[in-house]
Amino acid sequence: MPDEGVTSGRRFVAVNEILEKHRRRPEELVAILQEVQEVYRYLPEEVLTYVATSMGLTPARVFGVATFYENFSLEPKGKYVIRVCDGTACHVRHSAPILAALRERLGLTDGRNTTPDLTFTVETVACLGACALAPVVTINGKVHGQATPEAIVALIDELAKGERES
Repeated sequence: MPDEGVTSGRRFVAVNEILEKHRRRPEELVAILQEVQEVYRYLPEEVLTYVATSMGLTPARVFGVATFYENFSLEPKGKYVIRVCDGTACHVRHSAPILAALRERLGLTDGRNTTPDLTFTVETVACLGACALAPVVTINGKVHGQATPEAIVALIDELAKGERES
């Protein structure tokens, strides 16, 4: 049977590079988790445990940080993360129909936010800070203001077509 440490080390090459970059310093945990999430698009449980062990921290501490901050996800996210603002300005300017149209177009049923092929994730957020452009949707951080259900669905169709062609 191969040495477990060697196997783990090979499996987590990118994680090890991130840990080394930050010198495994506990005060850098949030930055480390941010970079790990960029690699995996979420924080897998086994990676969090590996980070904890590698840094000499308890898994509870690492999981606590990962679950405290809203920007961290313990569930896989799609290549395109779509955030629909549901703050007051966006809500009164009809963000709910945009969300409904997205969920219908992508076949997302209750409790499911990511498409099975991990292409799209749809989330609602309390505020995106662009109230003058309400309703607002972001796709991987790019702001789409004065959005309509038709325009956002057309954009999603365009992205999906690009994925099929690549």
